[in-house]
Amino acid sequence: MIIARTALKHSRVFASTTTAAANRPGIMACTGNVAIRTMVDVQVEHGRGQWKTYGDVENYKMGKYQIKTFNKISSIGLAEFPENEYDVRVNDQEAANAHAILLRSHKLQEEDVPQTVRAIARCGAGTNNIPVARMTELGIPVFNTPGANANAVKELVLCGMFLGSRRIIDGINHMKDLGAQGIARERVEKDKAMFGGQELKGKTLAVIGLGHIGSMTARDAFDLGMNVKGYDPGLSIKSALRLPRALELMDSITSAVADADYISINIPYIKGENGTHGIIGSEVVKHFKPDAVLLNFARGELVDSEAMKAHLDAGNGRYVSDFPDDLLWDHKNAVILPHLGASTEEAEDAAASMAANTIRAYLESGTIRNSVNFPDTELSDRPEHAVRFTIVNKNVPGALAAITEAFASEGLNIMQQINQSIGEIAYNVVDIDTTNHGDVMSLKSVQEKITMLDGVISTRIIYGEPGSGYAKNLDGEYFI
Repeated sequence: MIIARTALKHSRVFASTTTAAANRPGIMACTGNVAIRTMVDVQVEHGRGQWKTYGDVENYKMGKYQIKTFNKISSIGLAEFPENEYDVRVNDQEAANAHAILLRSHKLQEEDVPQTVRAIARCGAGTNNIPVARMTELGIPVFNTPGANANAVKELVLCGMFLGSRRIIDGINHMKDLGAQGIARERVEKDKAMFGGQELKGKTLAVIGLGHIGSMTARDAFDLGMNVKGYDPGLSIKSALRLPRALELMDSITSAVADADYISINIPYIKGENGTHGIIGSEVVKHFKPDAVLLNFARGELVDSEAMKAHLDAGNGRYVSDFPDDLLWDHKNAVILPHLGASTEEAEDAAASMAANTIRAYLESGTIRNSVNFPDTELSDRPEHAVRFTIVNKNVPGALAAITEAFASEGLNIMQQINQSIGEIAYNVVDIDTTNHGDVMSLKSVQEKITMLDGVISTRIIYGEPGSGYAKNLDGEYFI
């Protein structure tokens, strides 16, 4: 709610809160509050504002995190949410008070995101269907699932190499034509020469991008007897440790693709200046061997179709892509697949499970991992007799000092804390000591004080009822 000195219109919600609290061991019922029994009674304010996204009160389940889903999410992944703490809404069920969103390919709009949402997770690696920059402004971390579908995509890359080595698809279609005419048996030996090819053993593969998929592709290519070169300007130590020792690291894309028989691109698509749109263009393609095979299982926009067409027209090269291409869809030297990379049951289960556990870690402990817009953050387990605060704020000078001063002004002792930042956003996790505060310890005042500090976007108190203790600074108004 926006703090106001008027009666709550939806008092029946809080009446039901009181009833639920009274029936739970160790919890004291307070109107508009959730009081948790420990060494002291820690009071955490709980309310919901009147917004255009306000949901169906009768269907709202107090004491549970509400999860909104788009697309069909793996039931195995959704099973990671314990039923006693999570209310998962699927199949277009109303979820206007969602605490988190899970999605796959749905193109998320800002109006899809209620004010109550703390986090968004995509069951996949790419987040182009989510307005990440806007979510950052709103203080909402966006998570992905790197590596969850890596094996599925890697296997299709290997398949692509085989498809690019021999005209297998052409041969299959030819046999169907002969079969329809009833002359397959008499023509098969004569016509097979039309579909010859080459073996992978002894050939050279260039891998552009050496993350999960790229490193797995490189390892399996070695097992097939191939020579492997790689290029990745952002190669991390963790990724480097996954690479075959014999892999030759190159210092540029052009040096990697030169003399390569096969080229696999495994890099993210980044729009804008210094991005990766059309990165495989004429300046790179001119270094290809005439019969080089390009494998694109990353993003269609990475490849300049005109440059690729020139390569396919000029020699015996091939292009195998997992994305639609309006120019090359019917080229005799192109194989265009319908985005099958992660389309396996195993990959969908793994991605959904990873996304669910990432959301749980954030909601339940404030831990951030695999976020594309927030810094990785993990504080050790909350000590006994402590309450955990999380604060999202703009990454500006003096913000952390103002936050710690707010705690000090309320006589609260910080037991442990961590502050991380990335770009324009900062994230804090703070554990506050609850001892030496008498019988009742109210955190309402300090939360409001911190939330309304200049530059603070939102705060959470992770304690007591799931879903409670969330506050936002909305243009100078206090929403809780």
